[in-house]
Amino acid sequence: MHHQSSEMKACIESCLACYSECLSMAMGHCLEVGGKHTEPAHFKLMMACAEICRTSAQFMLIGSGHHKHICRECAEICRQCADDCERVGDMQGCVDACRRCAESCEQMAA
Repeated sequence: MHHQSSEMKACIESCLACYSECLSMAMGHCLEVGGKHTEPAHFKLMMACAEICRTSAQFMLIGSGHHKHICRECAEICRQCADDCERVGDMQGCVDACRRCAESCEQMAA
């Protein structure tokens, strides 16, 4: 197993937390509430965010040097998702998880 810095371990945890939050929020809350929560663009963004977070964690866990590229993209998508979840409203948990993940991934991409 490769060495993971404390920053990388924290980023992996942030990515997995955001993955879980976005997926459960999309599949639970958004589908139940409907309306703006199920607009195709919003729902697709949440699913994309969940997937890129999972992928970022995976790349770091396997020790791929490409994690920097993936983390850079993850940070961008997480920021967009946070902004859109804030626009839709009643999704503060998702907003917070996305912003934490974006900050952590930006550090990994540097």
